[in-house]
Amino acid sequence: MRLLAILVLSVLVFGSCVTNKKYQLMQKNDVNKQNMPTDSVFRKYSIEPFDYKIQTNDILSVRFESLTPKEYDFLSTNTSQPIGNGIIGGSLLIGDIVDENGEIPFPVVGKVKVGGKTVFETQDYLQEIANKYLESPIVKVRLLNYRITILGEVNKESVIVLNNNRVTMLEAIGQAGGLTDLSDKTSIKLIRQTGGKTEVVYLNILDEDFIKSPYYYVYQNDVLIVPALKQRPFRKYFGQNLSLFISSLSLLLLVINYTK
Repeated sequence: MRLLAILVLSVLVFGSCVTNKKYQLMQKNDVNKQNMPTDSVFRKYSIEPFDYKIQTNDILSVRFESLTPKEYDFLSTNTSQPIGNGIIGGSLLIGDIVDENGEIPFPVVGKVKVGGKTVFETQDYLQEIANKYLESPIVKVRLLNYRITILGEVNKESVIVLNNNRVTMLEAIGQAGGLTDLSDKTSIKLIRQTGGKTEVVYLNILDEDFIKSPYYYVYQNDVLIVPALKQRPFRKYFGQNLSLFISSLSLLLLVINYTK
């Protein structure tokens, strides 16, 4: 009986262990090998260029600066006013919301199509327009509401506002404090809104080949949900349940001995 109890306890304890293969990110066939040479390049990856395309409901900060006198500079705007908690470069900015047609309005010029363009393409496009009306203009375009949400088995569930639009999934997870030891890194759910549709994709960030994934970079409004390993309930509640069981058993034995 005692041997059986020891065997069951051993199975429970070792069954709750999380191996390095379930924990270490971006693994390859050289993981855990001994005496690996340092200062050596093992592999190289060609990463596809990533440029976020502006979508409906994005908030843009557009600034025009020129030598044109202020009374004639109808494109000049003051973007130093506060709006929510959006902080870019230490300044509180106000922006224009891209409408359902992918356009933002300007005085005299009217509505300008920016949807489907990158931030830099939009900046070049507005530069061409400004050149027609202003003297030596400079146009600066920034995306203000580039944010993602990370939930589940992370050290800090949060909505993260990003200061640039070229952030990898790993960087985003790092900004959430990283993953917990009991997170399932092979099936992270990504919910992404793009082109008027919502996509659901599962990501495996234990595999180094994830670098080549088209989902390596985050998009505006991405939601990441990190699930737990099956060992989580046991690891989380085993200690307190075992203490309760031992206490109850001790009480039961005490009562039995007392009634004899």
